[in-house]
Amino acid sequence: MSVVPEATASGTAPYAEPGTHPNIPAWWRRSSDVRLQALARAARPDYEAWLSHVKPASACTRPVRLAGTIATVEAATGRLLAERATADMPDGVIYKPCGNRRESVCPSCSKLYQNDAYQVVRTGLVGGKGVPEQVAHHPAVFPTFTAPGFGEVHTRVVKRHTCARRKDCDCRPEPCHARRDLTVCPHGVRLACFARHAGDDPRLGTPLCLDCYPYEAHAVWNLMAGELWRRTSIAVNRYIRRLAKARGIPDVAAMTADGKLRMVPPVRLSFGKAAEMQRRGIVHFHAIVRLDGVDPTDPAATVPPPPGIDAHDLVDAIDHATATVGFTTAPHPERPGGWHIGWGEQILTKVITVAGHGEVTDGQVAAYLAKYATKATEITGHSSARLHPDTIDLYADRHGTHTERLIDACWRLADVRWRCPAALCRHHHSCPVCIERRAAAATPEPSRYARLRRWAHMLGFGGHFLTKSRRYSVTFALLREQRIIFRRAQTSGPETTGTGTEPTTLVVNFLQFVGAGWHTSADAMLANTSAAMAREHAEAARQALQTLAA
Repeated sequence: MSVVPEATASGTAPYAEPGTHPNIPAWWRRSSDVRLQALARAARPDYEAWLSHVKPASACTRPVRLAGTIATVEAATGRLLAERATADMPDGVIYKPCGNRRESVCPSCSKLYQNDAYQVVRTGLVGGKGVPEQVAHHPAVFPTFTAPGFGEVHTRVVKRHTCARRKDCDCRPEPCHARRDLTVCPHGVRLACFARHAGDDPRLGTPLCLDCYPYEAHAVWNLMAGELWRRTSIAVNRYIRRLAKARGIPDVAAMTADGKLRMVPPVRLSFGKAAEMQRRGIVHFHAIVRLDGVDPTDPAATVPPPPGIDAHDLVDAIDHATATVGFTTAPHPERPGGWHIGWGEQILTKVITVAGHGEVTDGQVAAYLAKYATKATEITGHSSARLHPDTIDLYADRHGTHTERLIDACWRLADVRWRCPAALCRHHHSCPVCIERRAAAATPEPSRYARLRRWAHMLGFGGHFLTKSRRYSVTFALLREQRIIFRRAQTSGPETTGTGTEPTTLVVNFLQFVGAGWHTSADAMLANTSAAMAREHAEAARQALQTLAA
């Protein structure tokens, strides 16, 4: 738990130091003993007001502190009705949850993000929250796109599971890489492993030989995974449209944004995608592909697809796209011919059902994708913030561990300047190697490799871990706005007129960032304990209501 506050922003007002009771020594607040800090806080006369004040961020491990003023103005005239400064509040600041989606950073905020992600994914499958409920009858599939293999790594394979929960699997795995021949790589490493790795073995995902592994190709694939997905989605769309044309499904005349009529295909696809970081430090994608129709009068509406195309056609379209889509990256000084980017051989597509039977249900898919929305690179053993020249040496090492070498490859490939391998090269205009490297560096495309340095802490992957197409379902912003409205309805929100729904007063915040984190470890402990007790009380009340209803 990160409880140490950051330095205040330049030019901002400092937060108020918590006081103590007259009978409590002042040094208790500054003591390293959490018990004394907690007593100093609990002995304050405004302790209950402080608990109520920090309630919105009480479960957050690293809340944001804001200072400034809050003004209440009249909506019709703009007249200032009331104004309150944060200096008059406990600690002189307002605590706001950090909102981090990573479970390893803030479990509370990531749980809220996971719940929203579940609603975003499941709404696109069953409807609700503004999405028509008829989407539950649209054909939908759940494909998994994996990356190609860049070398043999330590794995844990269980051919037959007898455990009740895969998360706590204790089944006997197969040997990692059992071989009878004594194959040895050029670096003298025997390419075999007879160990039956446990689920928490740190060797899982690491190459059998670190020196043979192509870390440059691995980093570039992570960087270009988003572009590969974009091309794949285009290929799937084109396949379905060609199929509709071949089966005699006519195009429809739809109204465009500029008010003109034009013929458009009768079907379109909506996508939802989650990225999962594997142990070997490479991403693969879990996606939802839903087939929709086109409404000529309202192109933005979600309507059922025309008869003649089903979910099995979507499976064929995805298999065709993954087998044909691939491209070569722009030249790079380290590889003038570029790297080939394509999918791996392990592509699995399942049909989604909403009736509770079939390969996979909507609830299972939504829970599966929402789970990965709160994860990043923790499974690889690496977890850090964005790297910069002052911290790169702490995480990158060309001769270190698997993740350290991968981060080093990201950092090196971001520098597209060419260097002649000749030790005593002085004739750059006549040296053939220099001419080739200079020609590769002169192309405008290698600037894309500069993104590797920005996303080196993510092992080269710079995409979001949960994305969707525009018409798939609702947005996170809509869910958050509905949550704000619900909370304001429960508390004393803005005054409203008797007939309309527009508020008669508006709350305008003039707040600025002054720091992050709790003041002391005791504040973090007291706030999180209060939040845990509130959750237990709410759960007990919910169970009591269910028992009473039964």
